Amino acid sequence: MMYYGNGMGGGGMFLMIVNSLLLWALVIAGIVALVRYTRRDAQRGDAVRQAPVPQRMLAERYARGDIDEEEYMRRLQVLDTTTPIHRSGG
Repeated sequence: MMYYGNGMGGGGMFLMIVNSLLLWALVIAGIVALVRYTRRDAQRGDAVRQAPVPQRMLAERYARGDIDEEEYMRRLQVLDTTTPIHRSGG
């Protein structure tokens, strides 16, 4: 719709359309940023809850070949004991 005289011309309509598109682009970018920020916090929380237990770390070392089967079994047995081992220093 074109207005003549003191009304809005073609340039004004173009600026209004561009302004509207920029507004919606900013709204959508804000929503995307909020979703990404929320997911990142959730993933960080999951990583804390799923911290590796000593047995899992020991199994990973065995799988990599850092330790042999005998050492793996010995250390696993120590980790599986229910009573803590107290060593006297000195």
